[in-house]
Amino acid sequence: MNRANSNMAQAKAGYEIQGVYLEDLCFDAQQAAEKAIKAVLLHRNVSFPYIHDLAELLTLVERSGDPAPAPVHKAGRLTRFAIATRYPSPQEPVTREEYANALTIAETVVRWAEEQIGVGR
Repeated sequence: MNRANSNMAQAKAGYEIQGVYLEDLCFDAQQAAEKAIKAVLLHRNVSFPYIHDLAELLTLVERSGDPAPAPVHKAGRLTRFAIATRYPSPQEPVTREEYANALTIAETVVRWAEEQIGVGR
């Protein structure tokens, strides 16, 4: 969870730094959610593959116990920020709205993971 919170802090703080790409901040938001989900899997003693597909990781969480609430399942939307937006491509740049949504989703996942593990901020 420490790593998830570190990525979350970077995703939030980076917006204030001139010259930082929103794509990079969305990557940090995705990483926060990914690390939080993997922390839940570790807490439940569930082995997981080294992948970035958050929907697939949440499927493993659900197989190991309680289902994740619907807002946490939105984490699957962050998977695209793990790879595609990190490299030059013909994709449109990430918008401020997409960035804000990524932050909201990642924060939801991190809070949920902390509740699952029993740790607080």
